[in-house]
Amino acid sequence: MNGIVVREDEAFEKALRRFSKTCERAGILSDLKKYRHYEKPSEKKKRRLNSSKRKHIREEKRMTWRPPR
Repeated sequence: MNGIVVREDEAFEKALRRFSKTCERAGILSDLKKYRHYEKPSEKKKRRLNSSKRKHIREEKRMTWRPPR
């Protein structure tokens, strides 16, 4: 369970921002979104395949050599 200790003389907004950052780093929100609804195995496979394709294209773009102008 994530938590923070609110310091004395600390604004609520700042404490809330720190808590949000710790949750983001821990991946809590991404897990919550992932399990929001049931995903069929075929949909999961399709999503993983699409993300793999995007990742491959990104890597290709990054690795292609471009001559200097």
